[in-house]
Amino acid sequence: MPTSNAFGGFGTGTATTSGFGFGAQQQQQPAQAQSSQMAMMISALTSPSIFGDERDALLAKWNQLQAFWETGRGYVNQQMFVDFSTNNPFCRFKAIGYSCIPSMKSEEGLVALILSKNSTEIRTNQQQLIDSLFKLLGSKPTVQVHIDSINRLPEEKTEVVIYVIERMPSGTSRKVSTQELSQFFAANKSNLQLLSVIDIISLSTLNREQIQNYLSQPPLGIDPILWEQAKQDNPDSDKFMPVPMVGFSELRSRLKSQQEETTRHEKVLTAINNEIMELQRKQSSSVARLEEYKRKHIDLSHRVLKVLVKLEVYRKSGFSIQPDEEQLRIKLEQLNSVLNAPSQLKGRLNELLSQVRLHFPLAGAGSRQLLFDETSMADVKQFLREQQEGLKQLVGIINEDFEDLKKIQNDIQLSFKQIR
Repeated sequence: MPTSNAFGGFGTGTATTSGFGFGAQQQQQPAQAQSSQMAMMISALTSPSIFGDERDALLAKWNQLQAFWETGRGYVNQQMFVDFSTNNPFCRFKAIGYSCIPSMKSEEGLVALILSKNSTEIRTNQQQLIDSLFKLLGSKPTVQVHIDSINRLPEEKTEVVIYVIERMPSGTSRKVSTQELSQFFAANKSNLQLLSVIDIISLSTLNREQIQNYLSQPPLGIDPILWEQAKQDNPDSDKFMPVPMVGFSELRSRLKSQQEETTRHEKVLTAINNEIMELQRKQSSSVARLEEYKRKHIDLSHRVLKVLVKLEVYRKSGFSIQPDEEQLRIKLEQLNSVLNAPSQLKGRLNELLSQVRLHFPLAGAGSRQLLFDETSMADVKQFLREQQEGLKQLVGIINEDFEDLKKIQNDIQLSFKQIR
C-alpha cells in the first residue's frame, strides 16, 4: 500500500534500479512462471515436435546452438516457442566481473539518469533538461533541480547525475533523499522516456542486509558454483561486488566503460601534470629571483661598507691615528709582504708552476697525465703542507681583522647616536 512521503507528494513506488554502476538489476520472475518457462526451454532443446520425423532432432540441435549463443527463438511445437536471451541458463558466454559498491549516502540525494544521447548534446541543452525535470517534479517553486555531473558513456549514451533541493515552510532547505527521488522517477518512468532516459540508477550505498540478500542467490542464468567462486575470489569484499557479464554485448559495454573511465583518469592526470609543471616553473622563477636578491644584498652591503669607511675617514680627519688603527695597518702590511715576497708563497707558487710547464708543456691541454717520482712527490707534499699552514695563518689574521672591523663599525654606530 503506498505511503506518503515528505517530498511534496511526488508519489510513491518501488524503485526498480540498483546502484551497481552497470544498469538496473533484473527482477526475479515469479517461481511458477519461471518453472513453466524453463520446462518449455528444455522441451525446445531436447524434444521439439514440429515435423514428426528426424528433422525434429536436427531442430533440437539448432535450438541448443541458439541457446548456447544466447540469441534466436526455439520452437517447441507449432504454437509454442521460447526466446533465447542472455538470461537462459544454457548460455555459454558468461563471466563474473566486479563493480564498486556505491559509497554515497542516501541523504546526498544523488540519482543517475542514463540518456540515449551523447554528452555533447546534453551539455549544450543542459538548461533545457533541468527545466524538463522541473516540470516533471510539478513546477513547484520550492523545488530546485541541480546537475552534479555529466559523464560520457559508450554507445552514444550519457550519465547525468542530479540532485533536488527542496525549501521547507520553515525557511530551511534539504536535499531530497536518493530513495525518495528514485522512487518518484520509477513511478514516472514513462514520462522520463520522453526525455530519452533509458535507465535510472540510485547512487546510494547498500546496507549489510541488502548485500547479503544479493549475494545469497545467484543471478538468473548464473551457475551457483561459478557464483560462489566469484564471491571467494572477490579482491575486496568491502569495496567490490560480483556482477554477471552475459554475452558479448555486455562484455563490450563493460570494456568501453572501462576505456571511458581510463580516459577520464588520463585527463585528470594530464591536468595534474600541467599544474606540477607550472609550479616547477614558478619555483624556478622564485629561485632565480631569490638569487638576484641575494646578489643585490651583497652589492648593497659592499656599498654600505664603503660609505661607512668614507664616513669614518671623514669623522677621523684632523685626528691622530689611534693605537688600534696603527696595529691594524701594521698587520695588513705584514700580510701583503708575506704574499708578495719572492721567497714566500707567491714566489714559490710561480716557481713550481714554471717547472711544471717546463717539464710538461702539454699538461694543460689534458692530453697527458702528470707523473712524479718519489723525490718530486715529497717536495710537492712539503710545499702543499707549507701552503696549508700559511693559509691557516692567513685565515687567522683575516678573522682578527674582521673582529677589528666589527669594533670600528660599533664605534661608528655609537658616534652616530651621539651626534643625533
